[in-house]
Amino acid sequence: MDRKEVRILVVDDESLMSDALKQNLSAEGYRVDAAANGAEAIELFDQGGHHLVICDLMLPDMDGMSILKHVKDTRPSTEVIMITGYGSVARAVEATKAGAFYFVEKPFEFEQLHILIEKALERRELVTETENMRRQLSTRTEYFNIIGASKAMQNIYETIESVAKSDANILIVGESGTGKELIANAIHYNSHRAKKPFIKVNCAALPKELIESELFGHTKGAFTGAYADKDGLVQHAAGGSLLLDEITEMPIELQPKLLRVLQDRSYRKLGSEKTYAADFRLITSTNRMPADAIREGRLRDDLFYRISTITIHVPPLRERAEDIQLLAEHFLKTYARKYQRPITGISQAAYARLFAHTWPGNVRELQNVIERAVLLAKGNKIEPHDLPFDNGSLLEKSAPQNAWDVPPNMTLEEIEKLVIERTLQRTGGNKQAAANILGIYRPRLYSKIRKYKIDVNALVSSSE
Repeated sequence: MDRKEVRILVVDDESLMSDALKQNLSAEGYRVDAAANGAEAIELFDQGGHHLVICDLMLPDMDGMSILKHVKDTRPSTEVIMITGYGSVARAVEATKAGAFYFVEKPFEFEQLHILIEKALERRELVTETENMRRQLSTRTEYFNIIGASKAMQNIYETIESVAKSDANILIVGESGTGKELIANAIHYNSHRAKKPFIKVNCAALPKELIESELFGHTKGAFTGAYADKDGLVQHAAGGSLLLDEITEMPIELQPKLLRVLQDRSYRKLGSEKTYAADFRLITSTNRMPADAIREGRLRDDLFYRISTITIHVPPLRERAEDIQLLAEHFLKTYARKYQRPITGISQAAYARLFAHTWPGNVRELQNVIERAVLLAKGNKIEPHDLPFDNGSLLEKSAPQNAWDVPPNMTLEEIEKLVIERTLQRTGGNKQAAANILGIYRPRLYSKIRKYKIDVNALVSSSE
């Protein structure tokens, strides 16, 4: 940080010391404010902007420890250097334990103080940068085109970052429409193979009799209709990644050959004795639970163990309701821009409908609903009548989940508290989402939470 940007607050009741410090530090390029007592110091500090406080331990109206506590309670990133006189070293050590960066004894050399200031500012910058990175990681809402700020999605982002640079085989498990392909994209484009091909194969879409030829290629005359040599998709993926979508739909008789390729890192084309090197990173996905697929004879257990070095479970949208608003806003902006429609938002009543729906089609269904609403909306906001939940156009209408009865003999306030708690549990602690469902503004919800002393973190933990 440039010294001209650094603000320092000097707190000392000795005018000679205070003036000398201010003059010396100003000459070094720092912006300096001075206070002669604790009350004045707190008033100046609360106006904001100080990066460092240099405070005498002994003040006429209060102890320097009180200044230190106020600074750390108000803006913890602000560093504090304590100045102490003879015989107060023990108190100064106590101050460092309470959060002060360091202390200097009177009399001291200004050069000694300058070194301490630079080190204190370096630590502040490092701590601030670390906190910003941690905050960004913990609250990021978009990652390689994946939208979601819920805890489940944050865990997925962290897993992707941990494994993308490796060549470990990855299995992505999740219901249809949850975004498995987006996660596969994030893995490939965050890997060292990012500049190489990313070949995607839907095992359910290829005819059973052609899937082996499509994957591994064939030579001329290998079977009826093989009029020329053909490279397979494994060859096209050389150096890059291969996604086998819906792996449990791959013919069971072909799975041993894929297993052999993964073990030997080589393969043969149909009708050929020549061996080719297989250089690709395998990513697979399925909308079935692997244990069910193995039990039903759709997936060999030995292949499962080979492809699932890392397994990523993608939660359905109904289990991360706190992401519905983020996704809806993202799709609204996307389609309003695409179709040049003047849609600027979604009404609270419409949000209530979105949160009440069970989303059997997951994110893909929400995307289709918002696209339709953008096209049909008459005003500049999406309203409940713009959503298709009442006319039977969706495959499955909303059904209340986790229905509950109001216990008897409850007061109105007790019922209100219970409703707020259940709604916060449902949204995973997302207050904006809960406010939308309840049809109230967020500040009013905050007021209710304080009134009823609701511990949101405890609620979310108990529902996990």
